[in-house]
Amino acid sequence: MRHFTLETLILSLLMIHLHGAAAVTHSMKNFLTGSSGVTNFPEFVAVVLLDDVEIVHYDSNTRRDEPKQDWMIRVKEDDPQQWQRYTENSMSNQQTYKANIEIVKQRFNQTGGVHIFQWMSGCEWDDETNEVKGYTQAGYDGEDFISFDLETETWIAPKQQAVITKHKWDNNRALIAQQKNYLTHICPEFGKKYLNYGRSSLMRTERPSVSLLQKTSSSPVSCHATGFYPDRAALFWRKDGEELHEDVDLGEILPNHDGSFQMSADLELSSVPAEDWRRYECVFQLSGVEDDIVTRLDGKVIRTNEEKPADMTFIIIIAAVALALLIAVGGFMFYRNRRAIFQI
Repeated sequence: MRHFTLETLILSLLMIHLHGAAAVTHSMKNFLTGSSGVTNFPEFVAVVLLDDVEIVHYDSNTRRDEPKQDWMIRVKEDDPQQWQRYTENSMSNQQTYKANIEIVKQRFNQTGGVHIFQWMSGCEWDDETNEVKGYTQAGYDGEDFISFDLETETWIAPKQQAVITKHKWDNNRALIAQQKNYLTHICPEFGKKYLNYGRSSLMRTERPSVSLLQKTSSSPVSCHATGFYPDRAALFWRKDGEELHEDVDLGEILPNHDGSFQMSADLELSSVPAEDWRRYECVFQLSGVEDDIVTRLDGKVIRTNEEKPADMTFIIIIAAVALALLIAVGGFMFYRNRRAIFQI
């Protein structure tokens, strides 16, 4: 059961401004993942996401940057020499990662076993205000290891094993300047460049198909929306025209294999008489689109497991894809002829 929280309040206030104006905030995120002791998996993976869409992929098996969108192929074709430098940077990052993960293992007094070192760096910018926010952080075995505070221009070490790295990097003013320059200038500069190439794709709007799903007759009814774009959307239940917060479990927005998104909102109906179902409806809202998609609760249109609907199989497949993406998520940083990852 989900009760009214600050999160739902913020979401509700946000939806007041959702219609009629597409969001002007964009992002470019770089994820890098190095692993040790993981069989049948690249020891280094790097990806770049623009507005949460994967645009570049590199791993230690292929050893080259690969464009993941058709319009990114044009970026590569327009400047093949620069693209080659990107690949060289990724190969350099791979070697730095291999050394870093061994250093961190020593600090934790580890030898064998499975270990993961992850790095995330990126920026967000507002087209209207030109405000830029940058962030860099690293994690080891699923826990925070070190992060960069752009305001104070210092590194934060939540783990004792990272303190030596903090002191080393805090005392390297050239590295601090490089990191600040990337987060506030290079990252948004390249992000805007790639956005211009992919504007027709990234700035599009696609309405979803919406279905009502239920595992068993006693299970919550799930309102499932899939195939929408962008991910700036809201899905909620309402009764007699009033939005519900209790007895509603709102799921996260998840990526589909084709670049679109899906989400669901579950409604608990165990104490609701069948004759009152008609008072409930599911509402989907998409940024930049005025018309809502409203689906009235009707037992005749609910799809259940007994029917083995294709939608449920699709959800399972997408969940597996999303999990694989989270495991493999790495990154790539567009420094000009410089290493993106620093020696720990």
